[in-house]
Amino acid sequence: MVSPLSLSKKVCVIGAGPSGLVAARELRKEGHSVVVLEQRHDVGGQWLYEPNVDSEDPLGKKKFLQVHSSIYASLRLISPREIMGFTDFPFLVKKGRDTRRFPGHRELWLYLKDFCEHFGLREMIRFNTSVEYVRMLEYDEIGKDLKWMVKSRDKSSEEMVVEEVFDAVVVATGHYSHPRLPTIKGMDTWKRKQMHSHIYRVPEPFRNEVVVVVGNSLSGQDISMELVEVAKEVHLSAKSLNITEGLSKVISKHENLHLHPQIETLQEDGRVVFVDGSWLIADTILHCTGYSYTFPFLDTKGMVAVDDDRVGPLYEHTFPPALAPSLSFVGIPRKIIGFPFFEAQAKWIAQLLSGKRTLPSREEMMRSIEEFYRSRDAAAIPKHYTHDIGDFEYCDRYGDHIGFPHLEEWRKQLCLSALVNADVNLEAYRDSWEDHELLQEALQSPHFTQLGAEDLTF
Repeated sequence: MVSPLSLSKKVCVIGAGPSGLVAARELRKEGHSVVVLEQRHDVGGQWLYEPNVDSEDPLGKKKFLQVHSSIYASLRLISPREIMGFTDFPFLVKKGRDTRRFPGHRELWLYLKDFCEHFGLREMIRFNTSVEYVRMLEYDEIGKDLKWMVKSRDKSSEEMVVEEVFDAVVVATGHYSHPRLPTIKGMDTWKRKQMHSHIYRVPEPFRNEVVVVVGNSLSGQDISMELVEVAKEVHLSAKSLNITEGLSKVISKHENLHLHPQIETLQEDGRVVFVDGSWLIADTILHCTGYSYTFPFLDTKGMVAVDDDRVGPLYEHTFPPALAPSLSFVGIPRKIIGFPFFEAQAKWIAQLLSGKRTLPSREEMMRSIEEFYRSRDAAAIPKHYTHDIGDFEYCDRYGDHIGFPHLEEWRKQLCLSALVNADVNLEAYRDSWEDHELLQEALQSPHFTQLGAEDLTF
């Protein structure tokens, strides 16, 4: 629903990564007073590379982590740059920078810095500021006049704690920081080195080692391909031995790269025993097992909880029915084309807070959530995949709530083309592709021509 009203709210955005930056822009555009709290020294969130991980727990078990970014030195995008940008700010090739279609992580960080500069967002951001506690200040059954107390600390001055009251809080802290660990018998007593890929940066520390990589996700595959160049042996442990053609090609190419089923047990003498009975002595186990949602600063009196990576209840992965729109989350969904989706979320939140739009009733939102949960259960989708979307149609329907444009067909097809190519050609898909016609269609589309063709250097 659309209303002619326009209200200005004082809003706190937590995080200055991609979702936090676009949220800040849309909130300010809608007339709100915005403060962005960012724990790091610059924008970028996950994309602001942190080479020094010595202070972090190797398995990331602490409630508050010291290291936010999980990016390793050699990481390159898994999607082509053409599909990555926000709708009004394409991810252009810039002279003197990384001009590859699948550039390294630094190039995306520079894009976010460009975005921040272009829209003048830096003035809203308080850097080196950690959020310690967020709680409701007032609450009644209807949820009217709900306000939030946000307690933050200036990291450059440990004594300086600030408590502020906001009309609304937007949580944009990302979901690739807090390790999700497997449960393996003997894991807690295994005496050799264990770590999560959250703190993996370069392969050199593993030279001449026998390394077991747990998990064959894209990061597990990427890191394994890097480790085979320095490690004595790399053993990739996967839930399923039914692997892609691309990974099969890589394994057949390297004599020191081996595929195993899941681990049955870890023994104190360094032995790693797999469920098929095979075993080996390893120096290091590297868990590439993904990440969990966690909001250690947030106190909602149990109205929002994380249960096996299901953040809920959330209407459309964004709004807790009992607290919306004064509390919202941007960037929860996975397996989407992220930046345009974050932008749609940000616009919806901004317009709800200004009174231009209204949400369905709390009861209707809860019914929608329960129907969604039932549909996932019926499809036998595990709870921890609740926010894995993998559906262009859902992204388009989401945008319909605010009249946000649907994803362009070329954007969808370029995304799918890269996924198919990676399945077949894992080692080289970022540098060898056959979607030239789609690429030309993209570059000639309004998305790329809106800022003028002079910046295009393909």
